[in-house]
Amino acid sequence: MLVRAFSRRFCLPRHTPQIARRTYATPAQDIPDSDSPKKPRKSTTPLRRSASASLPIRVNPTPTRSSIQTVFTLATAERYLLSRIRTHPQLQSLGTSQKFHDAWWFSRWGKGKAGDPGEVFVFSNGSFVCWGLEEDEAHRFALEVIGGVPGIEIAPLRAPETEELEFVVDPIETTRLQGDLIILGQSPPLNEITPPTSYPPMTFPPETLFARYAFSQALSRSTALSALEVALDEYLSSMALLPHSLAKTGKPGMGRTALVKKLGELMKFRQGLNLNRENFSDVPDFYWTEPELEKYFDSMSDALDVKVRTDSVNDKITYAAEAQSVLRQLLTETSTHRMELVIIALIAVEVVIALIRDGPELFGSGDAHHSATDQAQAELESVLRRAEAVLRKTEAERREAAAGVRKPITLTPAMAWDGRRHPGPRDDDPMWK
Repeated sequence: MLVRAFSRRFCLPRHTPQIARRTYATPAQDIPDSDSPKKPRKSTTPLRRSASASLPIRVNPTPTRSSIQTVFTLATAERYLLSRIRTHPQLQSLGTSQKFHDAWWFSRWGKGKAGDPGEVFVFSNGSFVCWGLEEDEAHRFALEVIGGVPGIEIAPLRAPETEELEFVVDPIETTRLQGDLIILGQSPPLNEITPPTSYPPMTFPPETLFARYAFSQALSRSTALSALEVALDEYLSSMALLPHSLAKTGKPGMGRTALVKKLGELMKFRQGLNLNRENFSDVPDFYWTEPELEKYFDSMSDALDVKVRTDSVNDKITYAAEAQSVLRQLLTETSTHRMELVIIALIAVEVVIALIRDGPELFGSGDAHHSATDQAQAELESVLRRAEAVLRKTEAERREAAAGVRKPITLTPAMAWDGRRHPGPRDDDPMWK
């Protein structure tokens, strides 16, 4: 029975940092592994469920079909500044490269399994896609090209994220994603995009260049989303102890400044997910006039569950934001309670001072005694009224801040309406007499 093996694991390649890797492959035979027990298969992703669709291509080679090769995607940062690639000191020696729509395209780079050069698309979302290159060559590209350009990486990742797929070239087939295998073949002509009149030297057929670009952009989005998922999981782990602290001690266990910093990190996650130009929700403008290329892009995005994963990340961010909102209200109430205690203490001190100052008169006799007593009582009532007013004002401000209510604007007589169509000065305004 043919079984598709899928793994997301942490591996340690030679001369490379620890990598979080997601691979998709369908072997032609089951190879029992006596050292490690088999894990139960998952059937939640469309790519896994449709993996059997690629088996006829894999097990039935034809004279026109190439060998199965690798598409390897690597994300090393949150963003790339693609304009910095032009400043690479050895750009000419790296092979033919140029800007290609929203990517920087290396038409020939490195050496694949068969000894032929591969192809690399570098995208601004912090990832690049290698066609026909193995994992070691992809890491060498990251070291020599990406690492050789100062300032190209914005917010480098602590552990790079990877995606791995496979493809074949068959000129008599139709270009498509079949199961978990990309088939590069015949493509219909473009509608409005004019292909270049001449192409630089490349390893793969020029007529599938735009198809490779569309598949690559979808792959790069999935890998960048994987990096965001890992970062969000680490963030949620750092916040996981707050509910337990509230349940045990009744205190958040985190100061106001630390909580505001955490809220800023959360807003950064949501901005990167939904508001940046290279977000995960919208189809790029490049495909609006090219339905065939949009079909390639959508098929790969659907196979990698990009939309479902984006919704899941948004749900996690929403939950974290609600939890932090509750904590922020608790900190506000705690601060208000402390302010009330301080006001009460100040009132008590003022009463004590009044008693010490007017004590001899209070314990006198006759009219002087009654006069001093009335004066002290009046002073005490005045202090209590001021304290009560301060407490009411503080409580009202706290409620307005918690409810998000804005204070109304008080109109002065000069700002009032005079009953005509447009507002103007009143007749009794001294400025206009």
